Amino acid sequence: MATAPGQVWSWDITKLRGPDRGVFYDLYVVLDIFSRFAVAWTIAAREDAQIAKNMLEHAMGIHGVPEAIHADRGTSMTSKPVAQLLVDLGVARSHSRPHVSNDNPYSEAAFKTLKYAPVFPERFGSLADARAFAGQFFSYYNHEHRHSGIGLHTPASVHYGTVGQVRAQRQFTLDAAYAAHPERFGNRRPEPPRLPQAAWINQPSQEALIQTA
Repeated sequence: MATAPGQVWSWDITKLRGPDRGVFYDLYVVLDIFSRFAVAWTIAAREDAQIAKNMLEHAMGIHGVPEAIHADRGTSMTSKPVAQLLVDLGVARSHSRPHVSNDNPYSEAAFKTLKYAPVFPERFGSLADARAFAGQFFSYYNHEHRHSGIGLHTPASVHYGTVGQVRAQRQFTLDAAYAAHPERFGNRRPEPPRLPQAAWINQPSQEALIQTA
């Protein structure tokens, strides 16, 4: 569970089709699960544990060391270089259950947003093309995409703590609209969407929480 940015990250790798049949590029992405901010990404011609380690290490140098990192049970995720890095930094490791595809929901949702985008191509002409596209996409995703799971804020706004100012401006706009035409709102003062208080991976049921309290 994360109650603020910087506590829990999730990462995964997805395949991107290259120019020819059987040619794929590997897109590695690391997300902060509370803010949905992509703290790191890279594209390589292959899956490699050292690439993954370097990416995570670089991300932690910029955004700080999280309390935990979640991933599935792929070879890079469970590799010795990645595991040793996390042990050395005191980062708790969390892995999806075997054969359970929805145990990494934040990463899977981000990949779906990417691949269902109208501008996402069927194939990339080269590794450079894929990297250029990803650079534009993640800039948009972090700084412009208003995410339904975080109160229609951008991941950057949540990650860097500007949510309060943005929400106050939204409330000001709604108050003005309400003052002008209260009948449009059923004479009930509108409020902007709230930011969730916590982000979970495999949230326990209410009954389980009561039993462990």
